[in-house]
Amino acid sequence: MNTSTAPNHPDRPITILVCALGGEGGGVLAEWLYLTAMRAGYAAQSTSIPGVAQRTGATTYYVEVYPQPLTALGGRRPVFSLNPVAGEIDLLLSSELLETARHVGNGMASPDRTLVISSTSRTLTTTEKMKPSDGRSDDAAMLTVLQRHARATELLDFNLMARQAGTVISAVLLGAAAASGALPFAREDYEETIREGGLGVAASLRGFAAAFDAITTRREQQAMVEKVLAAAPAPDLRTIARERVVKYQDEAYGRLYDERLARIEAAEGGRAGPVTQEMVRWLALWMAFDDIVNVAGLKLAASRMERVKREVGVKEGELLVGVYDHFKPGVPEFAALLPEGLANRLIAWDRRRMAKGAEPWALPLKLGAHTVHGALALRFLMMLKGQRRRGHRFALEQKLIEQWLAAVERGTREDPALGLALARCGRLIKGYGSTNERGKDNLLHIVQHLAVGTRPAADRAQLIDAAREAALADDAARKLNETLAGAGAPLKAPRPQPIRFHRRKPSA
Repeated sequence: MNTSTAPNHPDRPITILVCALGGEGGGVLAEWLYLTAMRAGYAAQSTSIPGVAQRTGATTYYVEVYPQPLTALGGRRPVFSLNPVAGEIDLLLSSELLETARHVGNGMASPDRTLVISSTSRTLTTTEKMKPSDGRSDDAAMLTVLQRHARATELLDFNLMARQAGTVISAVLLGAAAASGALPFAREDYEETIREGGLGVAASLRGFAAAFDAITTRREQQAMVEKVLAAAPAPDLRTIARERVVKYQDEAYGRLYDERLARIEAAEGGRAGPVTQEMVRWLALWMAFDDIVNVAGLKLAASRMERVKREVGVKEGELLVGVYDHFKPGVPEFAALLPEGLANRLIAWDRRRMAKGAEPWALPLKLGAHTVHGALALRFLMMLKGQRRRGHRFALEQKLIEQWLAAVERGTREDPALGLALARCGRLIKGYGSTNERGKDNLLHIVQHLAVGTRPAADRAQLIDAAREAALADDAARKLNETLAGAGAPLKAPRPQPIRFHRRKPSA
């Protein structure tokens, strides 16, 4: 028998809310739960509540199970409720992510009580399909909401499991509920209930077992990790960041990372204070900037191929047909690995072309990472790691890092709050291409015009914090310019954009 992990009161019914779209077998799942309780010798009650979902008709099913067997009640019978009450749900089972978020948004889940078991799969709403652009709701935001408003969550693509088992999602969700320990029934009780169904028994049992094993394995792995982490000291963030820098380039680059942090420590009086701790991650992220060499390594990583297999639903023993990567490296990517003289000439040539209205030069590539030729091409790009040090971009990035580092060092010696504000500007350096260039441009503008001046250091620190948040909130720099204008600092000039004229073909 599973040990329940839900914080159930011994004299309070276990409350279960089943949410499913039309045709997904929500009623079957609720009936299975009820019959399993009866089989195991527990009092239970099941009701259904017709309703409307975002895509199709939906019925919500509500089941209550008394946590003590009938034999322990001395002839007494519990009184059950017919309807779910917001915030009073112990187990919420749902077949679709947005539907789960809808019920959580209605207040059904409680952070101190509810276990949410939901499929991460989506069935798009009519509104999502109507938008001319990508109108899909943000899955990451919904997952965050579920984790925030539930005591615990079990979130897997149960829909994919159902397809692989050749069954419906209700059987898979039953397996997840059985493995969760939220109900005091043995696995055999659930399986015997399925066997009595008569139709599709073998497929339903396969789906049940797939979810049961997946939840059980994940919980065992989590327990093992927690045990290891409890026994071993937690890895130091500084050590992890340094390892990233070394892996990105070499040990000498890791020593440069140490030397740069040591400068900030010295500015903090010889200790790793708040400024140094803030610099640990942002400095490592900037030093390990994205380029074509790094991208090639990520494309060839074994973990990436495993993720692709999971996403497309490759079954055990099946081969992955093919994975194609589309690249479009332009002049900046090629110039990055060239010596400064050659790189500058190449960049100047492309700028002259664009000034005449031409598109930036680029070389579209389609590489099959699963093929010998594609893998060799990516491997060749990875082998250019040594050339990175001699390239134009590496030298430029180090120069910009030193400008920021010097500003943080000076600011820290003047006032720790000023140094901390400048260190946090490292958040602006992210992404690649134009996003990365825009972040560096914003950071340097803030450093040059707000870090110095006649204002008290504490006031400058507040202005830098405001400018940083404004730059993060608005890619077009409108909010940043508003903050700069309020501080009496020079505004950021818009980047010049070439005007391109396209000949129109004469009409017939």
